[in-house]
Amino acid sequence: MRKMSALLYPLISLGLVLLVWHLSVRIFSIPDYLLPAPDAVFAALSQGFADGSLWPHIATTLSEIAVGYLAGSVLAVALGIALAESKTFERFVYPLLVALQAMPKVALGPIILVWCGFGMASKIVLVTLVCFFPLFVNTVNGICRTDKELLDTCRAFSASRLYLLLHVKLPSAAGDIFSGLQIGVSLALIGAVVAEFLSAQSGLGYLIASSSVNMSLSTMFAGVFLLAIIGVCTTQLVRSVKRKMVFWENGDR
Repeated sequence: MRKMSALLYPLISLGLVLLVWHLSVRIFSIPDYLLPAPDAVFAALSQGFADGSLWPHIATTLSEIAVGYLAGSVLAVALGIALAESKTFERFVYPLLVALQAMPKVALGPIILVWCGFGMASKIVLVTLVCFFPLFVNTVNGICRTDKELLDTCRAFSASRLYLLLHVKLPSAAGDIFSGLQIGVSLALIGAVVAEFLSAQSGLGYLIASSSVNMSLSTMFAGVFLLAIIGVCTTQLVRSVKRKMVFWENGDR
């Protein structure tokens, strides 16, 4: 029943939004070139799925997100552990990482295109950069907030530094790491779409940009709708994994 309720409430909210959208278009006679009705958007979705034109765009965007998100997450956790465990590494590397984060990723896009080309590699690099920093910061903060008394107790029993990292610090930081993963998966979607806006031959971002040239708002809204679905599904997937792996933080919820 709890799972059914968790699914039912968002569906009710979505239904209300669609109803208000539909009534607003009809009552105020808003033209299709400004705001298409929901049925026109769903018709564009149905046609795109039926003729197979949407599937390559979805596959491209999902591939960019998956590879870039995985690369950014692995790199963020690895560098976060290294920085939290080594003061020397922190002094040398942390200012450079902060400077990299301060650079607008959209401004780096043309440079990445020159270096990596116009294929999928440039999109993956941009996604990696976008989703890297939130997880990196959460990893560092989570490890640094490990209970000092617990660490001292383990050291009193001659626990090695590697044992402390694997069995004390990382489990303690797991909640923060998964919070960074949830933020990163949303940013990965944004990074993929921005990269496709800059230069692409396929992808949902490319579909939206190319549809704007033809003023096909129903197709543009269909692309945005698919991006929203991907964002919700990926976020819920990360949350589900967190509930399974960091079960001690679930409480009574």
